Amino acid sequence: MANDVIGWGALVVSLIFVLLSVLLTRAVHLSLERSIVIAVARSLVQMLIVGAALVPIVDPDTPLAWSWLWVAGIVVFAALTVTRRAPEVPGLFPVALAAHTAVTVVGLSIVYGLSVFELEGRTLVPVAGMVVGNSMKGAVVAANRVAEAVAEHRSEIEAGLALGMTTRAASRRFVRSALRTAISPQIEQTAALGLVFLPGAMTGLILAGADPLGAVRAQLALMYVILAGVVIAATATGIGAMGRLSTPDHRLRQVARQRAS
Repeated sequence: MANDVIGWGALVVSLIFVLLSVLLTRAVHLSLERSIVIAVARSLVQMLIVGAALVPIVDPDTPLAWSWLWVAGIVVFAALTVTRRAPEVPGLFPVALAAHTAVTVVGLSIVYGLSVFELEGRTLVPVAGMVVGNSMKGAVVAANRVAEAVAEHRSEIEAGLALGMTTRAASRRFVRSALRTAISPQIEQTAALGLVFLPGAMTGLILAGADPLGAVRAQLALMYVILAGVVIAATATGIGAMGRLSTPDHRLRQVARQRAS
């Protein structure tokens, strides 16, 4: 296989599909055109930077410590992203950082402890990115949904508190609903694996010449780790967010609803 999978011309052609989506959103007045264009531009710049930075990382002569440093950066950035995307929750950063650190440590221990992949820079950074990236999305949804629940159902929660319930008990129904919303998409994606959704790791291994059944086993192990990571990160962040939105004496903090930038 050639080193250059596709050329720059092919990349530009792929943007035609994006252009069609922009025209569609404009036709139905969704007001998402600017967001789509910004997302495409950001992804282009960010991925070019990542691609250039990965060149020395995947070099066998580069110390593995640099890859671990990158992984640490991924975890911190994920925690910062969760915090930025849920600005209504005060003091969320340490909660998100602890959740993603736990997911990363346990997830990578399983992946490399079971020899799903060989521990090297070429695999460490991408695998960590997949595990933490999916966990981050679940954590963002969990934190936002919990904040929305407190804002929208404040009177119901406070009624429970007035009856002598703890904050955890009074908000349990709403927190559970928020966590289900955050976790369900990953469950559905895992359930559709192989029928609707053909994951990238398996496809990449097969294209690289690996045995298809071996690629399937590696992908399944990775997807199971990702699923567990999403459940853990979303649950820990959602429950932690509820804790941050209440005081030690079981009172609710004010939640100012605003859109994250």
